Amino acid sequence: MTYLVSADLPTASAGARFRALIERDAILEIPGAHNGLAALQARDAGFEALYLSGAAVSASMGLPDLGILTVDEMAFYARQLARASMLPVLVDGDTGYGEALNVMHMVRAFEDAGAGAVQMEDQLLPKKCGHLNDKHLASPQDMAAKVNAARRARRDLVIIARTDAAASEGIDGAVARAKLYLEAGADAIFPEALTSVEMFREVSQRLPGVKLLANMTEFGRTPALTAQEFAELGYRMVIWPVSSLRVAAKAQEELYREIRRAGTPEALIPRMQTRAELYETIRYFDYEALDRSIVTTILP
Repeated sequence: MTYLVSADLPTASAGARFRALIERDAILEIPGAHNGLAALQARDAGFEALYLSGAAVSASMGLPDLGILTVDEMAFYARQLARASMLPVLVDGDTGYGEALNVMHMVRAFEDAGAGAVQMEDQLLPKKCGHLNDKHLASPQDMAAKVNAARRARRDLVIIARTDAAASEGIDGAVARAKLYLEAGADAIFPEALTSVEMFREVSQRLPGVKLLANMTEFGRTPALTAQEFAELGYRMVIWPVSSLRVAAKAQEELYREIRRAGTPEALIPRMQTRAELYETIRYFDYEALDRSIVTTILP
């Protein structure tokens, strides 16, 4: 199967497919994928949707996650994930890259790139990882205006509004903001950096019937919970945003140190993906067979 063959392509839009996944009773598990190869590996492992993290893209470019990325840079990676995996991708839209008109441009750019959903947060620039301190929030009204702009611009894209208010305004502030964002047109709410099971449960209880997303990032403020535990707390989606990049980055660091130390990577060969495994992952021989079939059907 290759995305080059029209018969292999999904018939429904990415937004419609993502929406169908979150309408089911089961929680949607959404791992982060930081490039096309990771997207293929996640799909082959059985996942049905992917998350594209601004933090992961920033780090892969050697940059901090401070709102430096542009819409076009994120769209490039979103297109890569969508084309490689043909899965609906939830894209991190940071603060929307500006005000209402910028948000509308972002929505169209991400939809054109094949995204199924976008997540947008209520921080001010320079924004920070949600699990760091000293975050500065936009006013609820300004964020609601951005959500409304996204709703007006989208064709099928699912809009997820993230609020970072729990750290500074408590659960009351986070819930009040969430309700305003839902009124403005958000399809789901992402309450960021909750620090206890009780906080997750309270948000769910105070937003009955709302589709909620949980962030299970490592080295953050949220306790380590499984997808099933989040489901039991009333959450419809869970992301692991930077896990793939962290594992890959650690392995690369060890590789470079080993080559520098020993002058050869031979000791790490057992930990490498073989050429055969790589070709299987990227469907090398499927593309080769497709190329041969096209050549043989051309008449002189």
